[in-house]
Amino acid sequence: MFVELMPLLKDRTLLLTIARVGEKVKVNVIPAKAKEGEDQALTTPLTYTASPEELDAELGKHLASYVDTHVALGSTLAEAKAEMDTAAKAARQKAKATQASKAEPAVAKKQEATTSPSTTEAMPGLFSAEPQSTESPASSSGEERKES
Repeated sequence: MFVELMPLLKDRTLLLTIARVGEKVKVNVIPAKAKEGEDQALTTPLTYTASPEELDAELGKHLASYVDTHVALGSTLAEAKAEMDTAAKAARQKAKATQASKAEPAVAKKQEATTSPSTTEAMPGLFSAEPQSTESPASSSGEERKES
């Protein structure tokens, strides 16, 4: 029984509880968290209830299977986390590169605007200071204003 638990005991503490339930025995193997923030799946307990004879004959096989599954799950979660971290790092680098390439044309446009003549100088604007005729609209149509 303890030989089967050794790979799991390498990384974490286990709590074993044994209770009599009628003529059977209930065994619980409860793994503790190895570190803060660890996935809850790695602390799933194993409960096995059987007669003492069945426990003697089969508990070792069930513990070995449980430990193998637990270790495989731990390594799968670690691999998935490493892949996600790598993907996130690559995405951040790509975003920085994209921002840098977008910033370069903006700088070039700004430099181009300061070195080339502006089109607003060639065309008069709404409030530009153009000389206007001194004639009033009334005098140009031939009407004279009467002063009283």
